[in-house]
Amino acid sequence: MGLDRTRSPSERAETPLTAAIMAGRWIRSAAVDDGPGRRWSANPDVRGRSALTAAEPGSLYAGAAGIVLFFLELAAATGHEAYLEDAREGARYLAATWREQHDLSLYHGLTGTVVALIEAGWALGDSAFEEEALAAAEHVAGAARALDGGPGWTGDPAQRGDGGIVIGLLRAATALGAPGCEEIAMAAGARIAALAVPGHRFGDCPDLPVDAVTPGFLAGTAGTAFLLARLYGVTGERLFLEAAGRGAGFVREVSVVSGECAVVPHHVPQERGLHYLGFCSGSAGVARMFYELYRVTGDPGHLEWVERLAGGIVRSGVPGRRTAGFWNVACQCCGTAGLLELFVGLWAETGKDAYLAYARELAEHLIGAADGHDGSGFRWYQAYRRLRPGEVSADTGYMAGAAGIGAALLHLDAALQPRRARRVILLPDNPFPAIPVPPSGLRDAAEEDFR
Repeated sequence: MGLDRTRSPSERAETPLTAAIMAGRWIRSAAVDDGPGRRWSANPDVRGRSALTAAEPGSLYAGAAGIVLFFLELAAATGHEAYLEDAREGARYLAATWREQHDLSLYHGLTGTVVALIEAGWALGDSAFEEEALAAAEHVAGAARALDGGPGWTGDPAQRGDGGIVIGLLRAATALGAPGCEEIAMAAGARIAALAVPGHRFGDCPDLPVDAVTPGFLAGTAGTAFLLARLYGVTGERLFLEAAGRGAGFVREVSVVSGECAVVPHHVPQERGLHYLGFCSGSAGVARMFYELYRVTGDPGHLEWVERLAGGIVRSGVPGRRTAGFWNVACQCCGTAGLLELFVGLWAETGKDAYLAYARELAEHLIGAADGHDGSGFRWYQAYRRLRPGEVSADTGYMAGAAGIGAALLHLDAALQPRRARRVILLPDNPFPAIPVPPSGLRDAAEEDFR
């Protein structure tokens, strides 16, 4: 028997905004106020357990940092002050506990906390959060160690390691006026740029052969090439662009191209036929790398690759059908919400109606898959790990659960309302426009208002 009774269409949320509000209701039911500020249980279901193997109460990926960002966005979308209070309490928890975090990475550690505190300080007008963000960012910068060729933290150039830390420090340097963070980020980036093919890692991913190479975003070449393109955009130094080009060239070489569509293998040489579609290891993440290259160079060939990868997603038949690289998963990391972020971003860049239409289809699928069987709000049950299809759970966090799904739905809601265009909160490695409405749509709305 399923976890939810059968519901009629009228009982389901009718809009992305309504579904995001219902996700917020369920996340609120997971609040834990047992210390300074507020955190949230990863999975508040009775006898439920998180999809993640280890607890990450403060992380951007699955903990308070990501949930704070979601509540900030929900407050902006609805105008309800109560969501700002949720965000404030979560930021208080982060400010009080960041010194206990030993992982320094963007998604699973302290750099993600820095990002959340920056956004909270700005949105809430609370300089105390910005002060804690600066202290935490300087701690991360000071924790760099000498590696072969320059400074670093983990030795892993990918977004899950040093690449993500550099991206976060660049955000801190810009938002907080922290030149020391930028200096160490540049030096660490230069070390990564000196690699023959930036991002290559062999045999250090779970469930992969020791000689596997991953071209994807979080743990592979595309994410590192994205970082180097970002550094080129900041500095104008050719060494970063040339290194990004080497990474992008490798990704193009291993991709499977058919007409105007392309897909990327999960890892080579063993799994050239396994094509993830999501953010972490598939097309939605790789597309960010090509878009960043387009953004900083203006070369339309890079945008063509973004659209080629989007075409491969559409051609696959998802979300209506499952594939080997798109299974029973809804979250930002490897599921439908990550695809939604890509297509909303492409709509904002190109204004092509087909991208907005597909984003609507993805959102309808997410809303239809939402579960609210106990009346406490919406959550999404999924098999987070592809190789364990029977391991089904629902999480509250950003990359693995309801907060990130709700945020993706809010981004579509913003795109659907050009007359009320608002800034959305995008993670530092999301290069698409922060106002998800094409410039032509903004102009049309402004002209109508003028009349």
